[in-house]
Amino acid sequence: MQIEQIARHLWWWTAPHPDWGPSDFKDGRGWQREISCYALVEDGALVLFDPLVPAGDEERFWEALDGDVRDHGAPAILLTIFWHARSAQEILDRYEGATAWVHARSQEPFAERVRVTNTFGDGDLLPGSVEAIAMHHRGEAAFWLPTHSALVLGDSVLGYEGHAELCPPSWLATDEGDSVEAPRARAGAGAAAAHARRPARAGRATALRPARRSR
Repeated sequence: MQIEQIARHLWWWTAPHPDWGPSDFKDGRGWQREISCYALVEDGALVLFDPLVPAGDEERFWEALDGDVRDHGAPAILLTIFWHARSAQEILDRYEGATAWVHARSQEPFAERVRVTNTFGDGDLLPGSVEAIAMHHRGEAAFWLPTHSALVLGDSVLGYEGHAELCPPSWLATDEGDSVEAPRARAGAGAAAAHARRPARAGRATALRPARRSR
């Protein structure tokens, strides 16, 4: 696990995805084994984005999160897309009062993976003063962090070294062609480009950060 405070009250950590295989990242495209997760403390709330407990480093992770919960209260878990439910249920089970927030359009597939406590729509204001942005891909949502001028993304837009791209066509559902994906996905990519120089990490659940030292 790598962990870093990338801005005031904003943290980034990595964890190895248990389902990753070499075919998931070829020729510099796709998603990498070490995926990104984020934590935000803002407006009296502790917010986790697509959290995954890092295998092999669980004790250190839980010790750090237990301390955050003591200081800031039970976390609100904001999830971008149902593939990213990850460790959300484990966190809900550990902390009384924790919540899991998902885009209303994708509540059904999420409910197969995690106990959904709250749903939201496009433009809704969420814990931590985070704004929800509906995306095109399988009911996905992105999250705008106004204090940091940063955008947290799931699968619709992927971050690579120095730029962002739309997800591969093979990731789309059967009814999600270019004509469907373009409006929301390109809007998300445009917002990312406007507010960030480089992505924090290539692959899924990428936060695009304001112009500053990047990894």
